[in-house]
Amino acid sequence: MKDILDQLEQRRADARLGGGQARIDRQHQNGKLTARERLDVLLDPGSFEEYDMFVAHRAVDFGMEQQKYPGDGVVTGWGTINGRQVYVFSQDFTVLGGSLSETHAQKICKIMDMALQNGAPVIGLNDSGGARIQEGVASLAGYAEVFQRNIEASGVIPQISVIMGPCAGGAVYSPAMTDFIFMVRDSSYMFVTGPDVVKTVTNETVTSEELGGASTHTTKSSVADAAYENDVEALAEVRRLVDMLPLSNREKPPVRPSFDDADRGDYSLDTLIPDNANTPYDMKELITKIADEGDFFEMQAAYAKNILTGFIRLEGRTVGVVANQPMVLAGCLDIAASRKAARFVRFCDCFEIPLLTLVDVPGFLPGTSQEWNGVIKHGAKLLFAYGEATVPKVTVITRKAYGGAYDVMASKHIKADVNYAWPTAEIAVMGAKGAVEIIYRNELGDPDKIAARTADYEQAFANPFKAAEKGFIDEVILPHSTRRRLTRAFASLRNKKQALPWKKHDNIPL
Repeated sequence: MKDILDQLEQRRADARLGGGQARIDRQHQNGKLTARERLDVLLDPGSFEEYDMFVAHRAVDFGMEQQKYPGDGVVTGWGTINGRQVYVFSQDFTVLGGSLSETHAQKICKIMDMALQNGAPVIGLNDSGGARIQEGVASLAGYAEVFQRNIEASGVIPQISVIMGPCAGGAVYSPAMTDFIFMVRDSSYMFVTGPDVVKTVTNETVTSEELGGASTHTTKSSVADAAYENDVEALAEVRRLVDMLPLSNREKPPVRPSFDDADRGDYSLDTLIPDNANTPYDMKELITKIADEGDFFEMQAAYAKNILTGFIRLEGRTVGVVANQPMVLAGCLDIAASRKAARFVRFCDCFEIPLLTLVDVPGFLPGTSQEWNGVIKHGAKLLFAYGEATVPKVTVITRKAYGGAYDVMASKHIKADVNYAWPTAEIAVMGAKGAVEIIYRNELGDPDKIAARTADYEQAFANPFKAAEKGFIDEVILPHSTRRRLTRAFASLRNKKQALPWKKHDNIPL
């Protein structure tokens, strides 16, 4: 019996060694953790239950029968994050470059199936050279099997991808279909075709970092939601995110103890809005001052900075926040901002996370570039996302809410539940100057008359009371009381039920 136990321990030790100590050392020299070390950081201590430790590939071509490693380049199983179950796979670059074989894919598919059946998130730690060329179409089939499960799991369980090394070719499409993608600066990259192919086909010379590094995907392409300095920081932020999300669409987000008074007032908010309507201010200040303990988990912070998206807690409960940022492009909506916010709103609606919208929007960004690139259709994505969302929706208009952008930003007319406005809110078709120049264009030669007309327009429309008179604003609130009003509003909506007409699925303007 002892011999058998010793043999088991030896096999386990061999499996834990992956591709061998030399390759582990090389991984460390490159500033990267190994697949198992990453799971140690990600999961609660002692919680990891591994599956398929001894699985090996079945390929025999190109001398592959001589290169067999237990586990076949991916560590799979489940564990807990702050006591809540998650399923994980962690690709091992020390084993054949983490390349995906038929059995490697089967291991990933197995834990994805289990996650769907048991209602728990899937977290993938990607560090792979791509499809295992020696297996040909079998490895491509393996990718497609993973893709299909990504599609089936979408909107059912949260899916999080962490890119911690190379991710190229077909490998990028699985992370692309997950809910969130995190990257590690200077050690991870994603692209469909690498620099060598780009050079051959288009004659462009570009590095891997420029083509698909963390900076590129967080600032230009919006493929990634955030980038971090190293493996440990990225995994710690994944833990923080998971702690804010429900385990599946069958559950509510977790409630955490809050030591921040729900009725807390913040009188500094009474002076947040500048006297000059064209002077910017930082909307992030408002978000952190209303959030529990000032904690704001921002998503896609480096992309489309004219709109803010992320998670806060109110009374210990997760709330998704979408907010115009007057510091960038005056808070205008454009193509990038509309896409960013629409995807975030749809995620929150999938997983019953209430939505808070903070509005200071002078309209859609004008220009030929916007129109030619389809701002109409991209703006409609955000409108569609808000209109189809059935979660509790609370809106606060802090300053400008002009034109169609007022409608799009969770207005009463697209079924927002509670709409508040600060006394500084201006709800109108457009700003006073532009409106007067259209209405009284025959008086443009008389500056005094135009000034008087502008003052009259501002008196009539540069306030929230016209909208409040029509019931489009539920209440004009004092800025310092915003947190109290929001916590009460969301508390009143906890049992909200809204049914939409039956459909197979919608046809969002993609």
